[in-house]
This record gives sequence, C-alpha cells and structure tokens, in this order.
Amino acid sequence: MVNRTIELLNRETIDQIAAGEVVERPASVVKELVENAIDAGAGAITVEIREGGRRLIRVTDNGCGIPADQVRKAFLRHATSKIRKAEDLTAVTSLGFRGEALSSIASVAQVECITKTTEELTGTRYVIEGGEESLLEEVGAPDGTTFLVRNLFYNTPVREKFLRTPATEGSYVRGFVENLALSHPKISFTCIQEGRTGLVTDGSGDIRSVVYQIYGRDTAKNLIPFHAEEPGIRVTGFLGTSITAKGNRAGELFFVNGRPVKDDTLSKAAEEGYHGYLMQHRYPFLILNLDIDGTLVDVNVHPTKKEVRFSDREKLFRMLCLAIQNTLLSGEHIPDAAPGKEEKPSEIKKETPVLERKPVSVPEPFETARRSGMQQLQKYDSVKAAAYPEIPAEDHKEAVREKPAEYSVSQQSLLEHVPVLSEQARRMHRLIGQVFDTYWLMEYEDSLYIVDQHAAHEKVLYEKMMRQYREKTITSQMLFPAVVVEPGTAGAAILRSRLLVFESLGYEIEEFGGDAFKITAIPANLYRIDPRELFTDILDQMKETGDIPAESIAERLASMSCKAAVKGNTALSFAEADALFDELLGLENPYHCPHGRPTIIRMSRADLDRKFKRIL
Repeated sequence: MVNRTIELLNRETIDQIAAGEVVERPASVVKELVENAIDAGAGAITVEIREGGRRLIRVTDNGCGIPADQVRKAFLRHATSKIRKAEDLTAVTSLGFRGEALSSIASVAQVECITKTTEELTGTRYVIEGGEESLLEEVGAPDGTTFLVRNLFYNTPVREKFLRTPATEGSYVRGFVENLALSHPKISFTCIQEGRTGLVTDGSGDIRSVVYQIYGRDTAKNLIPFHAEEPGIRVTGFLGTSITAKGNRAGELFFVNGRPVKDDTLSKAAEEGYHGYLMQHRYPFLILNLDIDGTLVDVNVHPTKKEVRFSDREKLFRMLCLAIQNTLLSGEHIPDAAPGKEEKPSEIKKETPVLERKPVSVPEPFETARRSGMQQLQKYDSVKAAAYPEIPAEDHKEAVREKPAEYSVSQQSLLEHVPVLSEQARRMHRLIGQVFDTYWLMEYEDSLYIVDQHAAHEKVLYEKMMRQYREKTITSQMLFPAVVVEPGTAGAAILRSRLLVFESLGYEIEEFGGDAFKITAIPANLYRIDPRELFTDILDQMKETGDIPAESIAERLASMSCKAAVKGNTALSFAEADALFDELLGLENPYHCPHGRPTIIRMSRADLDRKFKRIL
C-alpha cells in the first residue's frame, strides 16, 4: 500500500542528504576546508592525509580563526559569514558561501576543530561526531584554525564502499591542492601524504615557481605569459608551448574568480586557439585566471561549485580563442632537440636572454667539400623544378646565404635575440646541408637548427591556400582527361548543396547524370594529389560532420596539402632548401605544420658541449 503521509525529515537525515551532494570523497572534504582557510585570509595552509583521507584529514591554516562564541554556530546548516541575502550571490568573491560544508562533513565523520583569533588569549576546541556535539572547551592554540576529520563515512558504510584505493583517493587530494596552489600563488601550500611531504610552495606569488614544483622544469620553462581584457572580463596566466601538450584535458586549468572550474566553453575556446599548434589528439597545457564581474557569471549552479554559468558564452569564446591565437603567433616556438641541465625555479628564464655574438670562422676543408657537393646536386635542379614548382631551383650565384667569415665584435656583440625565422635573421643563417634526405641543418647564433622539409613545405602550401581562399585569388589547374566521381546518394546531395563552396576553392565540377559528377579542374596547389582520392576524402568527412561552414571545408582541403608537399627521403638541392626557407619567413605560424608537428627544432651549442662533456 502506498504511503501518502508527508513527514518532515529529521536533522540527521537532512544533513546526510546534504553531505551526499557536498562530500563525495576525501578530496571533497579537503576542498571545503581549504577554501574556508583561503577565505579566512590564510597565508600558509597545510593539508595532511592518512589512508587517502579515509582515516585522517588534517587542514591547518594561519587565518583569522573563528571567535569562541561562533564556533558552534559554524557547524549549523546554512550558517555563513559570506552572504546575508539572495542579492549577495551576484557579488560573492569568496570561494565558500553556502554554509553547508562543515555541517555536511560533521554528519558523516568525526570532526575536531581547534581555532583561535588574534584578539582572543586562548583558543577553542570543538568536537562533533556524526552531527552530534561531544565537546566544547577552551585550549591553548596558535592563531588560525586546524580541522581534524577522522573516519570519513564511519556511520554510512555503504558510501565508504564506493571509495577507491587510498593511493587513488590521495591523488585526488593532491590534485586539488595543486590547483589551488596555482590559482593562489601568494599562499604557501604544503601537502603531506602518509607521512611524506609531497608538495611545498613558497607563497611568493610566482606561478612559474608553483608550476616547477608540480610539473617540473621542462613545463615551467615552456610557458608563455598571457593577458586579455574586455569590459567586465580580465584573463591572465600562461600558455604552454607544444612541448607541454598532453593526451587529455587534464592540463587545461581554468580558474574563475579564484575558483577551479571545468567548462566546455573555456576548453573549446582554448583548443580552437591552439589549432595548428598541436598534433591531433593532443591537448594544450595552460593556466588561465579569469576575473569576471559577478553579474556576468553564476557560481551557484552546482553544489560543489565545480561548474559556473556565463551570461555571454559566445563573447567569452571569441575573446579567449582570438587572444590565444594572437599570443601564440607573436612568439618563437621551437622545441629543443636535447634537454639542458636541471635548473632551479629561480633560474628559469622568463625572457630571451641577450646573446653575445662571437667571431665565426668556417673551416676551409668543410667549405670546399660542401661546395663540391653543391656542384654534384646542381644537375638535379631542372628535374626538381618540374617536380616541385613550389620550391623553384633558380640559377643562384650563391645558393647558400652565409655569414661573413669574420664578424666585427664591436658591431655584433650584445645583440638581442632575433627570431630565427625572420627577415632580419635570414641574412645570418648558414645552411649546412641535408641529412637522411629529409632534414636540413642550419646554424644561427649559438644554436643548430634542424628543419623537416616535408613539414615545412606542407605548412607553406597550407597557409598559401588559406590566404588565397580568403583573398579569393585561388587558381585552378585543368584536368585532362576529366575525372568522374560517383559519391552515392548522400554524397551527391551534400555536393549539390556545396557546389559554390567547392568552386570558391578552385574546383570546376559538372553534373554527369544520376549521382555522378565530372571534375574538370582542381586547386592548382594540389595538382600532384590524386584528385579522386582527395575529393572522396573531403566528402566522407562532410558526411560524418554534416553541413559545415565554407571556411572549415577550406581548412580541411588545405590541411591535405601534406599529400602535395615534398616528402621525406627526397634529396633537395641547396637552392631548393634556400627557397623553402624564404617561403617560411612569410608565414603566420612557421613553427608547426597544419597537423601540429614541429617544422623546426633546435639544439644549442651548450647542449652539444654537454653531450661531449666539454661542460658539466
């Protein structure tokens, strides 16, 4: 028989239901307690856990403390010092504000709180177990608050069974503390797991130092400062280079008004901003702090405040995506071929150093051998000119641009670093030669640069085609005989609806009866690709994704320039390589191919000296 009698739940049941929303695992307890410590103005916070937090969670801070007459009240539901009325939610700047945390934790664990304010001579010790108060007394204590949470879920064993291993639960705790350390670098955090200190930050305010402690030297070295601002929104932080990319979104760290959040809009904006800089299935590492007007964001949409809601997602997406693209375009992103020596956080270089130019002398025997090699290669120039018209093999008087044999120290010393792929640096390149018929070696300043000829040519073709598409200057290459394709009923329907788009890309296509089409011309840049295979690939992608914008079709077509680019294992002359370098200089992003692979890597002279034990 159905019971239709409506009863009010008792306080214990209400608290445990609320705890189910707020306290999922030990990391949830740590989150609430550490956020309260931050809101209390703490400059140092220590988190200690045992058995992944099941048996003990200790959180100690040097914040303002809780007055003795308010300790008991702090453990009541909806007791908070952060807000007074609903309107205050739009202006809340603290991490915690609902007043549910301590009540929820105390309902499913044995909790002890020791706290003291600066004004009081003694502190207060309060013990509450399963929601029932057992002790309130005066004790000696330092300023601040310490919470000890023992035997989490001791009175709800079903909930405890759903916890994972201590190591896994401990990793969740560590991850949360790391995130807060990144968003609050002016606070010193210490994390102790099973008696071992795993994380210590100095609270200096330097995010790079925190990154070094968490992710290591290589990540900390490969960060690009980021700043973007519009009315009501200010974004600061760091973008990682391609070296820091990860296989999942774990490295996408977003903080909204100091609160770690996960948000699809922010993730998609970041990934779109990195388009062309990372390989497929690789995700960016970045740390972005968003300071947003409280009226433009709702932080009260999730019990644990993991999610937020933005009033204008499209505006935020456009702003963030464009700012990331512009920041990446403004830098020189060349990965190192060899790791350097371990550096301390204070030694991490934040700016490109001033380099001193030293006199360079080219050994005569090598120079003679190289010029002899050039003569051997010249006989292939006419063949290469026909096979690879994008890299013309002209009759240069000097096929290699070289540095003068001697530099004037007074003129060349103490020069600021000029990006290697720039017009200013071009006259100082010294092209050395090709290895494995795939890579070209070049000396510039104090480094050896290695260029992947396929990736570089691929990027040249890609940007050229995209530029021609936007400027409506794409040229066509006639096909004789014409190519007939039969894409099937679905493919034919898509093609008919997008014929004008294909024409804007350099195609000339006619219906040929039924679901067949005749292709009489294709984009000139891609004439070395099998036209049938290329066209089928594009239509197949369109079938999977549906009706996509013309710009996206152009990008997909341009990204297939890899099939038209000069391949690896192909001997090129010095003149052809020189021409390829010239074309790289004019690109927006010459450092990565359309698929995100690097076009150029670097090995410094210091790295080579270390490999040969000249320096230690």
